[in-house]
Amino acid sequence: MSEMLTLYSYWRSSAAYRVRIALHLKGLAYAQHPIHLLNEGGEQRLPEYRVVNPQALVPVLMDGERIIRQSLAILEYLDESFPSPTLLPALARDRARVRGLAQLVACDIHPLNNLRVLQYLEREWSMEQPAREVWARHWIAEGFAAFEALVRDNPSTGDYCEGEMPTIADCCLIPQLYNARRLQLDLDPYPTLLRIERNCLDLPAFQQAAPERQPDAPRA
Repeated sequence: MSEMLTLYSYWRSSAAYRVRIALHLKGLAYAQHPIHLLNEGGEQRLPEYRVVNPQALVPVLMDGERIIRQSLAILEYLDESFPSPTLLPALARDRARVRGLAQLVACDIHPLNNLRVLQYLEREWSMEQPAREVWARHWIAEGFAAFEALVRDNPSTGDYCEGEMPTIADCCLIPQLYNARRLQLDLDPYPTLLRIERNCLDLPAFQQAAPERQPDAPRA
């Protein structure tokens, strides 16, 4: 039996959002340890947090004394440690497809519009916010075009990215769509992604994981 899970998180981090979705899909109780990514230059850069994660990134999941870093690794850890309901299909070929879709977001889209990348563009290249947003929108659009092509008319696509149950691909897609709206990306070219999103957001687990519902989210 695992001890209480603790998630080092930031309410608007899409990587932490992925993990929150998985935790809620599995019905797992967990405590949140907020790490404010902007406060005083970013709490993730404090020496005490670098002991937890030398990369100075969120999320980090603590399961007792075990520390798991990187959102995709955390998703797979949760699925192996708490296998029901599963976040990966039974067949190897279907698992490969799901992992590929998840990595399309987590490895190819997200890193190029991550906060630290945008801060670097501002700090080192004096790129103004409108130009940084153009940069981010470009790379999200490139990735979404590929994602849409991979799920549109694919017989493996169901109500969700793969079949009729949410997987780690959906855990990655929904936060990236949230980010895309913040950056005012036109989402009309991606009807299949929007259909999948509607199905996901009908589920309580996705609703409970939403950024605005987190304890560290700003209150009006």
